[in-house]
Amino acid sequence: MSKRTDSHTAIQVDDAFLRRWPLPEPSGSKRSRGEVLVVGGAPRSPGAAMLAGRAALRVGAGRLTLAVAGSVATAVAVEVAESGIVPLEESSDGHVVGRSVRRAESDLAGADAVLLGPGLDDIRETRRMLRDAGGLVAPRATVVLDAFALGAIAGRPHLARARSRILTPNLDEAELLLGRPRSRDAEGTRGADRDVTEIARRYDAVVSCHSTIASPDGRLFHILDGGPGLGTSGSGDALAGAIAGLAARGCDPVQAAVWGTALHAAAGRALASEVGTLGFLAGEIVDRLPRELAAVEQR
Repeated sequence: MSKRTDSHTAIQVDDAFLRRWPLPEPSGSKRSRGEVLVVGGAPRSPGAAMLAGRAALRVGAGRLTLAVAGSVATAVAVEVAESGIVPLEESSDGHVVGRSVRRAESDLAGADAVLLGPGLDDIRETRRMLRDAGGLVAPRATVVLDAFALGAIAGRPHLARARSRILTPNLDEAELLLGRPRSRDAEGTRGADRDVTEIARRYDAVVSCHSTIASPDGRLFHILDGGPGLGTSGSGDALAGAIAGLAARGCDPVQAAVWGTALHAAAGRALASEVGTLGFLAGEIVDRLPRELAAVEQR
């Protein structure tokens, strides 16, 4: 899987390709399947962290901790009974205080995958959080950045540096990371491929953006689109959580991003058939993930 590629030789990902790149063999031990820490969940949007955490468990991660705003921590603990909880400090205007990520110091040091961003809503506090968290994450861990964490690192490639890093921007967040409008040319996907590859190289990270995955070494993958129904509130949190869960299980960043993006898209296609092109919810995407994972592995 180390072959260098470009937009002319992007790998088309289908079930047969995924089966030739199998996930780490699961075991019965929750610790052996990895620990995920999700940091986010401001009072206005705790569901983002909850969706991401549940997605990580749905793809087989063993243990989950959610670090969320203190005022919603009890409700989150009840709703996601499978998770440990770290209450984070809040500012007077209701944002998660960045420095309070240190309350999760032991969880950051022990996690196999750390997902930062879902449900955060203050860019300055998020930058402070990334600076503090960067020195606490274990060297072996994969760091996944989503939502406000992507805005926080835009133009700051060295913020929250980690040995293994994955970015999951939507199309608008991709423009923030590029510092310019996205390419729109007559060559279809070629301009988009160049953009995602540029982000991967500039930020030294694997990038999953709108069915395209790029790595800093030039590898490029295309996923069959999941349909317009995936453009719904919380869908990106489900994607980021699935990728984090696979990374915790032992996938390297490229495999985690490819498999996670493929499963997310497959869930979208299945729900479009069962529910309707539009109208299914992010929670349904999350709950569909284990069925799509089993469908690939058992064929």
